[in-house]
Amino acid sequence: MLTGNIRHQIDTLWEKFWTGGITNPLTVIEQISYLIFARMLDMQESLAEKAATRGAKFEPIYPQIPEGQKLRWSNFRHLSGQELAVHLKQNVYPYFAEIGNKGNFGRLSEYMKNADLAIQNESVLTSAIELIEALPLNSSDVKGDIYEYLLSKLTTAGINGQFRTPRHIIDLIVEMTEPQPTETVCDPACGTAGFLARTMEYLNRTHSSEFGKFTDDDGNMIYSGDLLEEYRSHINEKMFWGFDFDSTMLRVSSMNMLLHGVSGANILYQDSLNKSILDRYPAQAENFFDVILANPPFKGSLDESNINPKVASMVKTKKTELLFTAHILNILKVGGRAAVIVPDGVLFGSSNAHQQLRKHLLENNQLEGVVSLPSGVFKPYAGVSTAILLFSKGGSSNKVWFYNVTADGYSLDDKRSPVAENDLPKALSSWKTFKALLNNNAGEDEINAIFGDKTQAGFVVDKAEITANKYDLSINRYQEVIYEQVQYTPPAEILQSLKTLEQEILCDLNELEEMLKK
Repeated sequence: MLTGNIRHQIDTLWEKFWTGGITNPLTVIEQISYLIFARMLDMQESLAEKAATRGAKFEPIYPQIPEGQKLRWSNFRHLSGQELAVHLKQNVYPYFAEIGNKGNFGRLSEYMKNADLAIQNESVLTSAIELIEALPLNSSDVKGDIYEYLLSKLTTAGINGQFRTPRHIIDLIVEMTEPQPTETVCDPACGTAGFLARTMEYLNRTHSSEFGKFTDDDGNMIYSGDLLEEYRSHINEKMFWGFDFDSTMLRVSSMNMLLHGVSGANILYQDSLNKSILDRYPAQAENFFDVILANPPFKGSLDESNINPKVASMVKTKKTELLFTAHILNILKVGGRAAVIVPDGVLFGSSNAHQQLRKHLLENNQLEGVVSLPSGVFKPYAGVSTAILLFSKGGSSNKVWFYNVTADGYSLDDKRSPVAENDLPKALSSWKTFKALLNNNAGEDEINAIFGDKTQAGFVVDKAEITANKYDLSINRYQEVIYEQVQYTPPAEILQSLKTLEQEILCDLNELEEMLKK
């Protein structure tokens, strides 16, 4: 958790970027990422130098000559604005391309090769340096939160329909899928890596001993994840996978994972729907992942000839929301599970492709849950109504659990201010109850006793009923609404009341007239 002081510092810097002419929030985050990377390189070098004094092997990141040492954060952060700008642009950032595998930063080093200084205002640059220096980047408990707070300032959708998923929605999805430290987790349209980063936080929270939990100076609970040590190599190198074809997003998401304690996350440049994935990542293109968490883009232009043929054979369409769902089914292991945010059109669309996909989910896989979200959840990016599909690969569906979320703890307008109404905890509790029944092989009567009432927010629907409705998955198709009978006053009584009232008014007017005559 961040202190109020750190939040204030970030807000102040953000305002300076804005007044300094940099108004694109993604550009601000990218520029801050470059500076954070520069400082973390120097921090790693300093740790290696200290270890070398105790006999450890020392492989320097920076050349051991005066010009090389000037590239270190600690040696250039005191420069004046103009001198600093020139040094960063001509020396420090170009050196990022030469670092290669010298730093323990996974693929982030590769994505930093094209770093460029976009800060023209010397005052803004100096302020940015001062803030980065003040940030507690040596604290693994805080630096992830710092980046999350920066990402929370993203308020515009990308040209392909991608946008940042709110943290509380991600947390709900992660809690529902319960990723384990031995599994592989993927987001095929990772963006800023929100799903992957929050999964790491979930693992820390669920794998901390009593000794590994403590509170910071502000009373916030910190989870060290001390019980994850035996899985650390897997977590750092093999657990997390993210694909995106936006180079800026690759830099941002790699930095996000690094600051959340995952140095070797597999954040890869790849259009997940393109057939090139079969050549570039053949192992990951089919039957590979245990868990997939995604909020894929809802729009975007596609060249039909370049779509992965294995995905195209599953659903014949150019709609990205349908293709991504099919792709997710394709790359899941048998028994693997997924939670995917889709626009409501996926649930009830009448085209052959829509029905084909829903049929495939129900007949050839286990579609277990559909969570209907209110239309304002993704404001200010978009007002589209969405739902979460929860499914496992293989088998077939029997009953599908539905839940109607009408409030998520925030107002459903562009401001998204906190409010008291929040259905998400109840939705999670209802889901866990349903999953426990499934895992215990509960009978139909036992499930219906808890979830058979379709007037409730959470209920189940038999597969046969969904099939009879052309595989329609919209909650309004099945949820029953109780209408209260309203008793209206008979028109004759209303008319008589009006006449009586009119007479009383007339009497009052007559009295007033008499008073005026005196």
